[in-house]
Amino acid sequence: MKGWRDASTPHMARSLILMSAGAAVGLGLAGYGLFTARGTSTLHVPPEDVALVNQQPISRVDFLAQLQSLYGVDLQHASPTEREKVLDDMIREELFVQRGKELDVASTDVDVRNAMVNAVELEIAADALSSAPTEAQLNRYYQEHAERYAKEGIMTLQDYVFPLGQFDSATAASAAFGATPPTAETAARFNGKASAKMGDEQFYFAAKIHLGDKLFDIARTMADRSTSAPVSMPDGIHVLYMLKNIKPFPLQYAEARDRVLNDYRNASISHLRLGDEAFLRKRANVLIADDLR
Repeated sequence: MKGWRDASTPHMARSLILMSAGAAVGLGLAGYGLFTARGTSTLHVPPEDVALVNQQPISRVDFLAQLQSLYGVDLQHASPTEREKVLDDMIREELFVQRGKELDVASTDVDVRNAMVNAVELEIAADALSSAPTEAQLNRYYQEHAERYAKEGIMTLQDYVFPLGQFDSATAASAAFGATPPTAETAARFNGKASAKMGDEQFYFAAKIHLGDKLFDIARTMADRSTSAPVSMPDGIHVLYMLKNIKPFPLQYAEARDRVLNDYRNASISHLRLGDEAFLRKRANVLIADDLR
């Protein structure tokens, strides 16, 4: 035994014991490092989380928010039953999400795919929504898109329609309307009738829908109590009579600022979305069928 204890002399048993002890310590340290390293399986729940489900964390912040949303209490005032209910619900949700990934639900379920697309778009939009543009940036955007920021025009217009091939009658009616404000009876004398789509006060955008581009372009330039020349259209010959035309006028920057801010942010979101889409397409391997190229 003395020889075994005497460190000044070699001893086979002592060497084997020390070697085994060193190996055991090394394995213990390696195991500790393996199970506590970031991204590896662990039995320890980080302080910022309330649970780990297959190593996926359930955030403590989300848990407290859910507790407040369901019961209107914080952690200190929540009962054990309330805490357990919220935690069980969140664990169940995470388990189902993970199972959905295993089943690849996103590739087959339309609602899930739409939700995922919306989530990515919201993440893209977050940067634009969280950053506040300067007044100089907004003013510059307003100047570059001034045509958008105008008071909507309003017109009260009568549209009289005459049969195709009766251009002379329509011309005579136009001259008569110029002398005396038209009525249904006046138009009828020239074999014309008033269009039911017009006659009331309408915003420009509504009048454009009812008249079409060609007639609206004529109507928007007409003065109050004026008559247009006859205009041939596929459905007949039209004569317009403008009762009142309040043309659009530009808004000052201060009046339009809220709209400018909204449009500026939407433009920023669109720019970011296009940039992200281009990046994702560039790194993706996209194959398109020959008949659709």
